[in-house]
Amino acid sequence: MSLDQVRSIADAVLYEGYLLYPYRASSHKNRSRWQFGVLGPPHATAASFGEDPEMEMQCLLAPREGPAAVTVHLRFLQLQVREVRSTGEDGVEVPVEQLVVDGVPVMSWDEAVEREVVLTALPLGEVVDAVHEVPGGEDTEPVADARGVVAGRIVRRRLPLAVRVRTRAVVDDGYVRLSVAVRNEHPEPATTKEAAIRSSLIGAHLLLRAHDAEFVSLLEPPAGAAAAAGRCRQRRCWPVLAGPKGTTDTLLGAPIILYDYPEVAEQSPGALFDSTEIDEILTLRVMTMTEEEKTEARATDPRAREIIDRCDGMSPADLQQLHGLLRDPRPAAPVDPAADVRDVEPAAFDTAGAPWWDPAADASVRPGSDAVVIDGVRVAKGSLVRVHPSRRADAQDLFFAGQVARVTAVLSDVDGGTHIALVLVDDPASDLHDWYGRYFYFAPDELTPLSVEETAQHREENRS
Repeated sequence: MSLDQVRSIADAVLYEGYLLYPYRASSHKNRSRWQFGVLGPPHATAASFGEDPEMEMQCLLAPREGPAAVTVHLRFLQLQVREVRSTGEDGVEVPVEQLVVDGVPVMSWDEAVEREVVLTALPLGEVVDAVHEVPGGEDTEPVADARGVVAGRIVRRRLPLAVRVRTRAVVDDGYVRLSVAVRNEHPEPATTKEAAIRSSLIGAHLLLRAHDAEFVSLLEPPAGAAAAAGRCRQRRCWPVLAGPKGTTDTLLGAPIILYDYPEVAEQSPGALFDSTEIDEILTLRVMTMTEEEKTEARATDPRAREIIDRCDGMSPADLQQLHGLLRDPRPAAPVDPAADVRDVEPAAFDTAGAPWWDPAADASVRPGSDAVVIDGVRVAKGSLVRVHPSRRADAQDLFFAGQVARVTAVLSDVDGGTHIALVLVDDPASDLHDWYGRYFYFAPDELTPLSVEETAQHREENRS
């Protein structure tokens, strides 16, 4: 399998937080970028707010016959300061926040350059400990108007970086536990926030390829590997299987916790960078920006320009595509090849034509009359129960503990779970909850049915 097949999700990790809505340099949000995978300089002072310089990941491999090895790709962003300089009439250049040429602004900004350190086919039996140098540099670009008159320059500067990569492997219950540690070895002190981020590795993550070996899922390890998987330790880097589902030769070590075989939604038209927020929400927000705000965003960064232009060019059909899909959670029924295809109902509909999420799809479900047995007692609409929240899904659960509630419905979800809707007996707004149809929901094991005597007492108190 080509590594290019997993680079789309790896790039989403790499650029997560690169630029935040509203994508303008003047936005306060964009003065605190680079949320994930930042390995700060080891000699940063407290005043610089530099991040921890190291991350480490442990994963499991099942070797095959032959000499097992692994190729390590360390990917990160190197900060690049983009400084705009204006040329005065006397020819002297002066750094400016913004230079307007032919009505188009050019802004000073912090960009980033993609970097990748590759350690090829490292034998699992060998310990690797090496420092890799990432060069700095300075590039200049003239800024000229339509007549060719130079109005200024763009100067881009990068500090050199040094990164240490260490690998070691030990055998554990027949599997190989591989440790990969990455450390920023920048030698200079950093006393300011700007100095710290300039000498950091940003969005750092790992891509590993196995040779003559297979990676083992740490989320769902096979029975024989469960104990060894439980002994793996992670520090600021979480390993998951990557690539087409079912493959075991590629691993992604990300600074955020993902599931095995993560994917970028096929409906997503492009990166938005903003902390994994929903594409539709961010796209609609971009569309509410004024033309002045969009102009500034386009001048802030080329990637911001792509976002603004893409959102401005979206059709109603493109927007509808972002609205999400309803997928049938039930497996499709097998189709008889001899049957007339006109007689086959769509999987998402029942014989009455109602979709699976519609209560009419299952006539056997009647929330108003259905019941569930709790502690040997039948509980249905109208039953009184005492609430004992255990899941702590909401802060209000703390106030529900020990309260008496009236059951309004017993419901079942598509996964077979049971949920009990109720209102608190002592809630003065309980009749309003009934009118609106808005209730609190608890699992059966969070409720205790009241005895016949307690129920009678509560009802007598309510009548009086």
